Amino acid sequence: MKKRIVEQLKVIKENTVDLISEEEITRKLQKAFKENRPLKLKIGFDPTSSDIHLGHTVLLKKLRKIQDLGHIVYFIVGDFTARIGDPSGRKNLRPVLTQKEIISNARTYTRQAFKILDKKGTKIIFNSRWYKTLSLIDFLPLLSRYTVARMLERDDFSQRMKEGRPLTILEFIYPLIQGYDSVMMRADIEFGGTDQKFNLIVGRHLQESFGQEPQGVVTMSLLVGLDGKNKMSKSLGNYIGITEKPSQMLGKVMSISDETMWEYFRILTDFDLEKIKKNHPKEAKLILAREIVTAYYSSEIADKERREFERVFSKRKIPLELPVYTASRASVDLIEVLYKTKLVSTRNEARRLIQQKGIKDVGKEGFTIEDRMISIPPGGVILKIGKRKFLKIIYRTD
Repeated sequence: MKKRIVEQLKVIKENTVDLISEEEITRKLQKAFKENRPLKLKIGFDPTSSDIHLGHTVLLKKLRKIQDLGHIVYFIVGDFTARIGDPSGRKNLRPVLTQKEIISNARTYTRQAFKILDKKGTKIIFNSRWYKTLSLIDFLPLLSRYTVARMLERDDFSQRMKEGRPLTILEFIYPLIQGYDSVMMRADIEFGGTDQKFNLIVGRHLQESFGQEPQGVVTMSLLVGLDGKNKMSKSLGNYIGITEKPSQMLGKVMSISDETMWEYFRILTDFDLEKIKKNHPKEAKLILAREIVTAYYSSEIADKERREFERVFSKRKIPLELPVYTASRASVDLIEVLYKTKLVSTRNEARRLIQQKGIKDVGKEGFTIEDRMISIPPGGVILKIGKRKFLKIIYRTD
């Protein structure tokens, strides 16, 4: 049994930032083996967006490895806590979601999670299960189990108060509500990003105050987004979703900086970093992009997209498959077309591209589009938007 514990502890510790604590988790493994039961591994996601992105997969891939050792993942969908919005790492208030948005996002989260997690070894739990029946009389004692001083030990809370930015009472009690999930499911170990450390520790303290054995805590590095500065986030638009088209996925990986690329290799893959660094940075980035597309599609699709990428961006050819917009007239508002086809996230982004001469007519050898209103010739027009996007616009003549 000792050898088995050492092997499993090695998997749990691999690439972790915080481990609270090795001794406690060792004891939990010993107890689980003696009782012939799996550990309860807790991971929680608030469905604040519709996509799981590569940042989420850091934890999911870790959990899959521990699942393969025989333990059970309890995937907590924070359909209740999403109404509050996790303030972790936030400088400002999160927007409030409607119940309809939360339910819709939750459906996609659970479906996408099984691209990584073993479905048989995963239990999906919505935390509204216990909160929708919890009365105010039952909830108030929970608030007495943590002091204001202790809550202000959290850096982002104290920073917002110092700078005079809003901090609602609802956000203030969020860690308690998340921590209460651990009490209700009697979690053995909870996993989260480094920005979740405070919340996870609150879960430990609450379990102790309810007479339970405190959960172990494992945190892992946050994946930086495409901008190379902020953590990957849907709200910041610097993310790669795991259900994006393979061409988009590969293109986004190729757009990151070399410095960010090495961090992606370290966090997202099992490659030997020293061996990979012997490659030219462009070739290394192609290896990374292929690995990521393969993980969520197949090696065949990844190879096809790599060949197409090199054909378009190294040999400067037009993509074989182009998104097509069919206009009802021979003149169109380019800003509206780009926004409707989702090639830009906002109309202001489209305006900036036009002002910065970032849109070119491929058929006229890179002729720059400088006006939002453009005329469509009978055969249509192919535009290059920014560095990596293309669009063909045609119009109906009938």
